[in-house]
Amino acid sequence: MLITLLFASNNISAQEVNDSIVYNIKEDQDVKVGLVLSGGGAKGLAHIGALKVIEEAGIRIDYIGGTSMGAIIGSLYASGYNAKELDSIFKTVDFNVLIQDDLPRKAKTFYEREDSEKYALTLPFDDFKIGLPQGLSKGQNFFNEFARLTSHVHEIDDFSKLPIPFFCMSTNIATGEQILLDKGYLPEAVSASGALPSIFSPIELDGVLMTDGGVSNNYPIKEIRAKGADIVIGIDVQDSLIPRNQLTSVTNIMLQISNFRTINAMKTKKPETDVYVKPSITDFNLISFDQADKIIANGEKAAFENYEKLRAIKRLQKSSKPRTLIPKNSDTLLIKSLVIYGNKRYTRSYIKGKLKLKLKNPKLTTYQRLYEGINNLSATGNFDRVSHRLIDKEDGKELVLNVKESDNTMLLRFALHYDDLYQTAALVNFTKKSLLFNNDVLSLDVALGDNIRYDLDYYIDKGFYWSIGVKNSLNRFNRNVAYELVREDFNLPDIEVNKINLDYLDFKTQVYAETLLNQTFSLGLGAEYRRFRLISETIGEDEDQLPRVVFDNSNYWSVLSYLKFDSYDNKYFPSSGFFFDGNINYYLIDDNPNSQDSNFVIAKADFGYAFKLLNKTSVNLGLSAGNRWEEQNIRSLNFFVGGFGARMINNNIPFYGYDFLSIVGDSFIKANMSLDYEIFPKNHLNIAANYANVGTRLFDNGGWFESPEYSGYALGYGLETFAGPIQVKYSFSPEQKEGEWYFSIGFWF
Repeated sequence: MLITLLFASNNISAQEVNDSIVYNIKEDQDVKVGLVLSGGGAKGLAHIGALKVIEEAGIRIDYIGGTSMGAIIGSLYASGYNAKELDSIFKTVDFNVLIQDDLPRKAKTFYEREDSEKYALTLPFDDFKIGLPQGLSKGQNFFNEFARLTSHVHEIDDFSKLPIPFFCMSTNIATGEQILLDKGYLPEAVSASGALPSIFSPIELDGVLMTDGGVSNNYPIKEIRAKGADIVIGIDVQDSLIPRNQLTSVTNIMLQISNFRTINAMKTKKPETDVYVKPSITDFNLISFDQADKIIANGEKAAFENYEKLRAIKRLQKSSKPRTLIPKNSDTLLIKSLVIYGNKRYTRSYIKGKLKLKLKNPKLTTYQRLYEGINNLSATGNFDRVSHRLIDKEDGKELVLNVKESDNTMLLRFALHYDDLYQTAALVNFTKKSLLFNNDVLSLDVALGDNIRYDLDYYIDKGFYWSIGVKNSLNRFNRNVAYELVREDFNLPDIEVNKINLDYLDFKTQVYAETLLNQTFSLGLGAEYRRFRLISETIGEDEDQLPRVVFDNSNYWSVLSYLKFDSYDNKYFPSSGFFFDGNINYYLIDDNPNSQDSNFVIAKADFGYAFKLLNKTSVNLGLSAGNRWEEQNIRSLNFFVGGFGARMINNNIPFYGYDFLSIVGDSFIKANMSLDYEIFPKNHLNIAANYANVGTRLFDNGGWFESPEYSGYALGYGLETFAGPIQVKYSFSPEQKEGEWYFSIGFWF
């Protein structure tokens, strides 16, 4: 009778788990529990809430199988994190950064920053055929963050040796077959499982191109049974079928079609699940990461509805595993050696240069600097993926890099822009990498619109060593300016004309060499040829001929040097960092008929400092100065102050309160300050003030230190978009006693 009662007690407990299933559980059996976590993008955050309840019920998880987001959360839980820690991690992670390839600005060289802050759309153009990218993101940011979170288990190649045995599902994109990943490098396996089609590019592992596991098996219940699970708890965050009245868009129709297979599969998988947890996720989509709190709470609520069943499972378990404590990584690490796999076109020295690693002796560095180096390499755009792993050695660590070089060596890129000076422009760019050398790039920008212009760059990136570049550009625009403001500077006749039209043309060729002391610090030397023309057809001395005044139409040859430092976190709306851009041109030869001494110097420097004043409020301080020494008769090379712009060419200096080219002098000094408040994400309200002295030989006669002669103030609104900032500003100058409006749309080029 005693034996009969014991068996009956166990069967009753099992039936409490699921009334439709009766288990044959022996009296001394230690029940193994498997946890299945489905994919679902942001909706998968509900797994964290459910895990909180499972932990509270005291259940020991013996196996975890997951797909996509379920694989991400499941692998972290399997590696030792508890539900509370996962909650903290996923509430602080910026998923917009993880999903996009928008690597930190400081990870890019000046050349790479200019690329990323200029183009709105990039398309493959190999063999002169326009293609489409494999995904919106290569997933490098995600890989870096996941590798950091799992660094304490980086040496485990067999996932059954993790604190909780784990596997995840992926899909062979060539055949559609499912792939079970339970061995290898955990960050690579999870990246392959979560490579959501169209969002992330496919991942190649062991010669197989893989995509999101949800395509083939989004709920791996049979696989977890095969691992040895006696009881399975399943958390399902997959979509249900969309009602007919909501099938009104291409997005919903395509989503409905893709859901057919997974929903049909659940008809048989759901009954096989002992505790089926279905959080309410109808109000969320794949990228609702900004609603993490609500999604996690819904997961917790759904699991709590099954609390008695979970407690029944706990009573069937004989023991509990002690929680694995995640060791706190040291801030420093000693890298003894570097092993690189996968590089063909790009040399070892090029990769080391981007990593900023010199390994003649063991290199003492930090995890932060290492990840910055990985980002530097990824930011070049020359690699589809940079997988890294640290292997413990006797007297340090071995850094193993597995790089996949991008197959795309030709690109077409596009952007649109409008501003008050250049007016409307459409930018078309052609880029060819590895043209003559493995680490070179040729880039041609052509801006079509009201003012046609172009930039041609050829750059050989030498990494640690001095890089070499050649630039050729043509800039041209027309602008009406007040006649009185330029009459004295250019000795024009006193006639009754309010405004004249200036036709500004600048043709320039530079040859230069530069070295990067780090990604934010650049020193360069070079030579420049410049053809400069400044004319006006508004006025003339002979009314019978085409009226035209030539201010300059000359050739100039010079040597140059520049020093740049830029640690701003954002080019257009900086909230932290320093900025310095200084350049000197020493003119050796010119054919300007007004020139009395061809040897003269023009120098200009800009300094900026941005910092957070409050959580959403930042301050940006700036100081600029410029001067020309010796030759005083070439007034066309003066500094032209006025207008608004994030990319002013040559000696044009932006200044609120005045129109473009309004103030002219051979020297200037300007101070400015702006206060920016981010009222909503990527929406900025800002106020600004600037003061300046502009004139002749300010730094010789002490005029730079006098009270400001010119002042201006501005109130503006800015919006960050994928195509660049949209900005509108109203400015006012007390001296002018009238306002100026400035508009700009899109990246500046």
